[in-house]
Amino acid sequence: MAGGSSPMLAGAVALAVAFALDRWLGEPPARWHPVVGMGRYLGWIGGRVAPREERPDPDWLAFWAGALAWSGAALLLALAAWMVQRWLLGLPALAAGLLLGLLLKPLLSWRMLREEVAAVEDALAGSLDDGRRRLARLVSRDVSQLDEAQVRESAIESLAENYNDSVVAPVFWFAVAGLPGAVLYRFANTADAMWGYRGFRGGLHWEWAGKWTARADDALSWLPARLAALLLALAAARRLPGLRGQSALTPSPNGGWPMAAMALALGVRLRKPGVYALNAGAPSPAPMHTRQALRLCGRALPLLLACAWLLAAAVQGAWLR
Repeated sequence: MAGGSSPMLAGAVALAVAFALDRWLGEPPARWHPVVGMGRYLGWIGGRVAPREERPDPDWLAFWAGALAWSGAALLLALAAWMVQRWLLGLPALAAGLLLGLLLKPLLSWRMLREEVAAVEDALAGSLDDGRRRLARLVSRDVSQLDEAQVRESAIESLAENYNDSVVAPVFWFAVAGLPGAVLYRFANTADAMWGYRGFRGGLHWEWAGKWTARADDALSWLPARLAALLLALAAARRLPGLRGQSALTPSPNGGWPMAAMALALGVRLRKPGVYALNAGAPSPAPMHTRQALRLCGRALPLLLACAWLLAAAVQGAWLR
């Protein structure tokens, strides 16, 4: 790195700047937000790769169209991020870290997640309908028939799952592979949120068109999801017996880990009606448990940053050189 400055210092500064910006300013305007831009591309190209009618399985045409549309864009995004990062790392470490942090911030989001989950609890204090409407901003499931306990359970589940998706995983991949790693992960996660459905959604059939992106997100989330569960256990300062078995109750190979860890750490039941019940023998969460869940995630952040530094050190900051 030019100037003889420490590459590890640049990475540490970048993470500090990203979280400071997240805390003080929150999300950038939508027109400048790279994840919003990813979503626009995926929405546009998705209408061209997913069929409007159900086709016989396997639909290899839709599968390969979706795979190529995602992979081509992912390659271009990762290459662009690598080129920008390479140029920035020619600057002194503090300047490089500051600018990398500015670019990393939109790829992670803790403040918005915390505020949205807290807003569900505040809305529930007004009325069940208010709570349902606010929850609909967080989850894709039908909320119209959920009772108060189920609304609260869904909010805490969403907090745990998105704590991995929006905080732990972007930081993990930044530590391992730098800005290209964080960009690639965020693109995979955004694509899975938009394309990773079975059957119809938005008038398009995603069973095969979204399969590649769903598997890419599963692969990139595998280690971070388990790290997120570990961080929650450490933040709770307690063992979580049965975590592996509980995590296997959910359809997702990854989402169940932070959700099960949260349920066990809080000592509450978390359910998706008709699909699964985590820590089923425990009581439903009360309002205080939402606050406890938010504090638990907050306490896990310093542990996450320490893990990120250790991960970067383990790979010798190779991506920073």
